[in-house]
Amino acid sequence: MKARGRIIAFFLLVIVLIGMIGTTSLPIAKDIKLGLDLQGGFEVLYEVTALEDGQKINQDVLADTTDALSSRINVLGVSEPVIQIEGDDRIRVQLAGVEDQATARELLSTEANLTFRNAEDEVMLAGKDLKQGGAAANFDENGQPVVTLELNDPGKFAEITSEISQMPPPSNVLVIWLDFEEGVDSYAAEVAKPDPKFVSAPRVSQRINSPSVEISGAFTVEETQNLAGILNAGALPVSLEEIYSTSVGAQFGAEALDQTIFAAAVGIALVLLFMLVYYRVPGLIAVITLTVYVYLILLVFEMIGGVLTLPGIAAIMLGVGMAVDANIITYERIREELRVGRSVKESFKAGAADSFSAILDANVTTLIAAIVLFIFGTSSVKGFATLLIISILVSFITAVWGSRLLLGLWVNSGVLDGKYGLFGLRKSLVHKPEENLEILDLSTRFDRFDFARNRNKFFIASIALIVAGMVVIGVFRLNLGIDFSSGTRVEITADSELSQSEVEGFLEEAGYETEGVVISGDNNNIGVARYTEDFSQEQINELKSLAVDEYGVEPNISTVSPTVGIELAKNALKALAYAAIGIIIYVAFRFEWRMGVASIVALLHDAFFIIAVFSLLRLEVDITFIAAVLTIVGYSINDTIVTFDRIRENMRRMKKIDTIDALEDIVNKSLRQTLGRSVNTVLTVIFVVIALLVFGAPSITNFSIALLIGLIAGTYSSIFIAAQLWLVLKKRELNKKGPIDIEKLEEKSKWGSDEPVV
Repeated sequence: MKARGRIIAFFLLVIVLIGMIGTTSLPIAKDIKLGLDLQGGFEVLYEVTALEDGQKINQDVLADTTDALSSRINVLGVSEPVIQIEGDDRIRVQLAGVEDQATARELLSTEANLTFRNAEDEVMLAGKDLKQGGAAANFDENGQPVVTLELNDPGKFAEITSEISQMPPPSNVLVIWLDFEEGVDSYAAEVAKPDPKFVSAPRVSQRINSPSVEISGAFTVEETQNLAGILNAGALPVSLEEIYSTSVGAQFGAEALDQTIFAAAVGIALVLLFMLVYYRVPGLIAVITLTVYVYLILLVFEMIGGVLTLPGIAAIMLGVGMAVDANIITYERIREELRVGRSVKESFKAGAADSFSAILDANVTTLIAAIVLFIFGTSSVKGFATLLIISILVSFITAVWGSRLLLGLWVNSGVLDGKYGLFGLRKSLVHKPEENLEILDLSTRFDRFDFARNRNKFFIASIALIVAGMVVIGVFRLNLGIDFSSGTRVEITADSELSQSEVEGFLEEAGYETEGVVISGDNNNIGVARYTEDFSQEQINELKSLAVDEYGVEPNISTVSPTVGIELAKNALKALAYAAIGIIIYVAFRFEWRMGVASIVALLHDAFFIIAVFSLLRLEVDITFIAAVLTIVGYSINDTIVTFDRIRENMRRMKKIDTIDALEDIVNKSLRQTLGRSVNTVLTVIFVVIALLVFGAPSITNFSIALLIGLIAGTYSSIFIAAQLWLVLKKRELNKKGPIDIEKLEEKSKWGSDEPVV
């Protein structure tokens, strides 16, 4: 009865989980805010400067500015805008889903310093003369859209109109300006232009005693609503200068969302299928917990009001790899215990306990890289880091506690006793209890490999590749994107195939001549051009308008000022440095300093190869590239930690290590025991990355390539570099200090051996 009760409990739990996920996942997914790269929109980073001499820019001024910007955004009707103060003099604005980007950007950056001037540009009325909130969009007697303004002192307006009406034509005008620049703007220079900078210039033929002012012109209804809204929001207390901007067309965002969600579905499905086929019943448990994991990720992200971006979806998919890794570590441990002849219950208990330390250390080191990425990242990269952090924490809960709970119900029911095939294990590999075998004595598929004694070959191979990589970087340099080199990137998308000459011809005709347009996309329908100068808001609006007329699709345009480019480069280097320092401190504390040093050397090895391959293939290095490198840092250290954890455990099984041969034997056996897990883990993550490469949006192709290169390099370095380098350092200790006392080592590492009660 007890056995049946546990099986019933398992199915009841699964039914409850399926019911919960099935009924709530769709509403949760719909409530998640999409970033501008998934629904179109734009992001602008403003540098705040003083409007008047002697004005100080402090946090109060920045707060007042964000309030004014927020009021203006309300006029646009944009839902869920993001306005953030950054540092001492910057404000970042993100508007996803906004349809008319040109109007939105103009409304945001307009200082809204309203002045009424005569033909000689002398101020007659200023914004302070208007009643607060008194601007309204109306219609005149002819049904034309106008803006009416309530005045604080109607008598003053009467006197001004009386004075101007006495001026001889054509000087009897009251010129209405927004953001008049002293010494730059003038009525005389603008009046002859077809599109003058002033709002309107009505002629005044008589004294006007009305308590309100009417601004008329060739306005649309929407333009009068926007102008009234911006005047009611008030003038900005500062001047705003765009130093970074990126915009994504709505059609591109929708396509990117569809492509990447499909890629995610394919990648995750392949991972689940692999787990099911390879691990059987434990694999089924992994399928359930991974499904719950994805659900919880979306739930938590929705609860904290996160904004989902393309890199964010990639982070969820990579998190699946993290969660799978925790399952694989546990399942491989259980299978080892089964092979030495222990019962299913004993194997489950021992395997779960022994795997906890490796899973904990691997997750913490990856978490360090994710936190550093969050601190130094910007916009979508920060979103990627946020999801990666959530993924690590949730995967720990589902893969460790969730998997053990569900698998424990089956194990403790006795249904799995003696049925090794249900663990994906051949009976011929299982030894009898009376053989008294230790895990160290188990054979593996990799027994013919002597990793330790061939270490010099691995070192020479890596050194040769590093030298070749240095030559490649020296010759080809890095193809720095605008994030680091500054300038403008224009991505033109069409519904049909594009040619390089066609896009270059269009840009030349538009007045933005460039050479070396790169054609990409599944159907060669994307043309990318780069410029060394950062485009102004007017240039961006003009180019967008021309591209829409020509191709019917709004282009994506990003521009970065030299100041921001330098800062991003510095922050990228800081992020890598701090992540390395944090990891080496943690590893040294949990293991020993030699393992920390070996880990960092392996990480630098991996990062270098990603950079070298990007240089050779002329792939663009942008801010998401740094996110990929830091992600690989996390994955690589994850793999290395699992290996070191096994080395530490195997050393504890011995009382004393007094020869170099014994040390080499420990390294060999540890690598052979963990190599199967390493291969399985990297396979599952490669499934995800290849799905991203094949089916994902073109904008994250380079990100996916960096991950793929890093995964291969990371697996190689964990096996052939990190463990071997630790062996070299440990040999020196053995030669210098004599035999290594394992009992003392255990005493020092006591904290690292604490395990949860299963």
